[in-house]
Amino acid sequence: MNMSRREFLAWGAALASGAVACSKTASGSSTQMTKPLTDLSAIDAVNAMRKGDLSAEDYANALLKRCEQGKHLNAFITLDPERVLNAARAADQLRASGASLGPLHGLPIPVKDSVNTKDYPTTGGTPALRNFQPAEAAGLVDRLVSAGAIVMGKTNIHELSWGWTSNNLAFGAVRNPYDITRIPGGSSGGTAAAVAAGLAPLGVAEDTQGSIRVPAALCGICGFRPTTGRYPNDGVIPITPLFDQVGPHARTVADLALFDNVITGEPMVDSPMPLKGTRLGVPREYFFNSLDSEVERIVDGVLEKLADAGAILVEADVPELARLIELTTNQVQLYHVMPMLKNYLRKFDTGVTFDELLAQASTDIQTSFSRYVLPGSEFAVSEAAFIAARDQYLPALRQTQKEYFQTNNLAAMVFPTTQITATRIGQDTDVNVNGKVVSFEAVISRNISPGSTSGLPGLVLPAALSSKGLPISIELDSPEGSDRSLLGLGLTIERVLGRLPPPEL
Repeated sequence: MNMSRREFLAWGAALASGAVACSKTASGSSTQMTKPLTDLSAIDAVNAMRKGDLSAEDYANALLKRCEQGKHLNAFITLDPERVLNAARAADQLRASGASLGPLHGLPIPVKDSVNTKDYPTTGGTPALRNFQPAEAAGLVDRLVSAGAIVMGKTNIHELSWGWTSNNLAFGAVRNPYDITRIPGGSSGGTAAAVAAGLAPLGVAEDTQGSIRVPAALCGICGFRPTTGRYPNDGVIPITPLFDQVGPHARTVADLALFDNVITGEPMVDSPMPLKGTRLGVPREYFFNSLDSEVERIVDGVLEKLADAGAILVEADVPELARLIELTTNQVQLYHVMPMLKNYLRKFDTGVTFDELLAQASTDIQTSFSRYVLPGSEFAVSEAAFIAARDQYLPALRQTQKEYFQTNNLAAMVFPTTQITATRIGQDTDVNVNGKVVSFEAVISRNISPGSTSGLPGLVLPAALSSKGLPISIELDSPEGSDRSLLGLGLTIERVLGRLPPPEL
């Protein structure tokens, strides 16, 4: 963007009154003020700040003003506006000095409050860690900051990442920007709500069993869970190292690709994959079972759009998927979470023991742990069951998934991310699906479990709004290690589906 002095002064005045962004006209010869700064993608915001068309301080101010407007969403546990502004001023000074600027120069990024940050507490959304201040940031956060990003506070989560609602009894429920009476999904609900509501364009989430993908789906944004191990997972409050994976939330696939580029150092994925002739698996037996009627209608419409755009839809199911998930997912998580938490508490010098952590936890967490996790509890997983899951069923599941893609020559499989839309806050035991009362856990977690258990890359894309104005999304899972191809495919499908209208605060 090339802006005259007069235009720049006009833009500055507009910033003070409403925060608008600029774009070129069709001829590219002049600049028009067109939309709020808070609508900018991460790529556009960084480009404007790197060129000097937008100061990092002005951009941070616009986002912080939006955060104040969206305070009722309870997306943040910790947010220090002055700290964000000081970092933005430092970014502006760096640019003024002529120094080399990073690919995330001046970009405020909210971080899920299970990921260690040096300048903010890491609470895990649980009372015992309310004042825990890590000595060092997680490796992924270090990479973001080294690339010029600003840590924009810590986002609210489902306590200890142990759930799919983000109805945090200790720090308050996170609210869905499309309907504040409803959940944003969990456990990374605060990051998803912040990104969806325009409080930031790009955020850090984390996914053990759907905690990137469920909130992305219910909040109508893009979410990317990379192949397990693609991004560093150190310095994160754990559940199990076999499934835990940090990843991004954004409003565009291009911003997910920017995040991937910064964290991996691999070239930016910026070329859409041609959809014509691309083979996409449609595994109906497992993923399309017991869908809410509106979810089914909209996802069927998505499949029609993909076919019309040239994709080859392959109706093929994953053999024995339900059985392998039943023998693997819960056994690993329920067995691993206690020793992994104990190790985290010691390793990072929290000054809190596991017993103290649990004693101060909210009642829902205490009840769940007492039934499923603690030794001798009713549904505790035995060591033998865990070993069988880890050494027998998990390898079998991964091999089954690998053969599914190879045998059918698939670039990815496509399915609805969740079987339902966002439920009302507190409605997290049973839900009504097509007139039938079913388990909330079953319909919220069924479709996201295979990908994270298998370690596959998964991409969530918003598809449409329901008749009640609630987001419905699709997920694309692809073979292990095919992250870049999946992002390229996402760039194409995003164009086919379009973007959802943003929520109104």
